Amino acid sequence: MRQLNHLAVLVTFFTCLSSINSLMFFLPSNLKKCLKEEIHKNVLVKGEYELTEIPGHETKMEVLDSKNHILYNKDNAVKGKFAFTTDEYDVFQICFETRIVSQVRSPTGLAKEVRLNMKYGTEAKDYENLAKAEKLKPLEIELRRLEDLSQDIVNDFTYMKDREQEMRDTNESTNSKVLYFSIFSMCCLLGLAIWQVLYLRRYFKSKKLIE
Repeated sequence: MRQLNHLAVLVTFFTCLSSINSLMFFLPSNLKKCLKEEIHKNVLVKGEYELTEIPGHETKMEVLDSKNHILYNKDNAVKGKFAFTTDEYDVFQICFETRIVSQVRSPTGLAKEVRLNMKYGTEAKDYENLAKAEKLKPLEIELRRLEDLSQDIVNDFTYMKDREQEMRDTNESTNSKVLYFSIFSMCCLLGLAIWQVLYLRRYFKSKKLIE
């Protein structure tokens, strides 16, 4: 019993560290809003959205990557779901654009209420269907969830370590370039000073000011 309690505490702790984004905002007419998110490689992303309906207003919804590849799009979006798996680390954006249909008259100044719920990684997986497919017990499902959450955290630490190493390499490369440039500048200044001394010595000799 104590082990089950410890397992429940661990699952709750790791779940708090998982990636779940839920937000609500208002989208005025004839305006486009985009939400950007950096997501790692090979991460399952699921989203669910819902918009209030206003007569004479249509909303287009798109999910794009940094290369403007469309991963999901919906004209006259009201309510729906989308899902995709990232092929590489990238910045993804979810855009909502509302426009007024010219044939329909409607009051101006209205704004749609947009609700968006995003899940990444482990939280996006459907463990209920997994349990049915593999005939797993509740404890086994919790262990599987804990294992996946632990793997996500390990991947995050690995990514941060790689970024730290990349930044360190960049700093060292920059410092080396600055050092070489400083040495080159000093050599140029030293050469210029020697040339000035020789030139002035030759000039003064030609004027017979010095021997």
